[in-house]
Amino acid sequence: MVLLKEIVEFLDGELGVKDVEDSSNNGLQVSGNKEVKKIAFAVDACMEVFEKAKDFNMIIVHHGISWDDSLKHLTGINYSRVKFLVDNNISLYAAHLPLDKHPKHGNNAELCRIFGLKHIHGFGNYHEQIIGFAGEKEISLKEFVKEINKKLNIKCKVFDFGNEKIKNIGVVSGGGSSALNEAIEKSLDCFVTGEIPHHSYQLAKEGKINLIAAGHYSTETLGVKALMNILKEKFKVEVKFIDAPTGL
Repeated sequence: MVLLKEIVEFLDGELGVKDVEDSSNNGLQVSGNKEVKKIAFAVDACMEVFEKAKDFNMIIVHHGISWDDSLKHLTGINYSRVKFLVDNNISLYAAHLPLDKHPKHGNNAELCRIFGLKHIHGFGNYHEQIIGFAGEKEISLKEFVKEINKKLNIKCKVFDFGNEKIKNIGVVSGGGSSALNEAIEKSLDCFVTGEIPHHSYQLAKEGKINLIAAGHYSTETLGVKALMNILKEKFKVEVKFIDAPTGL
C-alpha cells in the first residue's frame, strides 16, 4: 500500500506539471482515499471510465474534468462526475500537455518509439511550447500506414499529397493539427496527428505533404499506458488500463 501523497508528488515531479502552461488544471483534480492499492488508467475522465473503475482508489487520465474555470459551477454533468468520485472515495489525477510532450513517457515519444523513428528531435510549437517530435524513417507511405493501422489497431485517414517515399516524419498526438503549417515549413514528408479540422485538407494539399489522422483517442492511449507500467513497478500497486474508445 502507498500513500496518495507519494504518488501525486512523484507524478508532479516526473511530468513537470507545474512548469507546463495548459488549459487543463493538471495534477490532482479530486482527492479521495489517502491510501492507494489499485490505480486505473484511461484517456478520458468520464462516467464510463469511472463506473468501470469503481473498485479502484485512483484514476489517472490524459483528459481530466477541470479545464480553466470549467468547474466553476458544480451542476449537471460536472456534479454527477464529482459526486461519483467523492461517493466512491476515488482520486482523479490528470496530465494533459505534460503527458503529450514528455520525452520518455509521453504520447508523442511513445508514438515515435512504436513507429521506429530515428534521430528524434522536438517539433510542434504550441503556445511557445514544443509538445511533439519529428524523426526519420525511410519507408513508403503505403507501408507506413499499414504499420500505424496495425500498431494502433485502427484504420487511419490518409491524405497522400506528398511523395510516396517518405523519410522525415512529424508527430503530434490528439488535436495536434496546428503543427501542420510547421511541418510544411520544415519540408517534412509526412505529418501524423490524431484528428484534423476541415481546413487542413487544402492546406496539406497545397503544401504537398502527406497527412495522416490516426485518431485522437488512439494516439493518446500510449502515455497513460507508459505511466501505468512505471507506477506498477515503482509503487507495487495493482494497475489496469480502462479502454473507452470514442472512434474519433
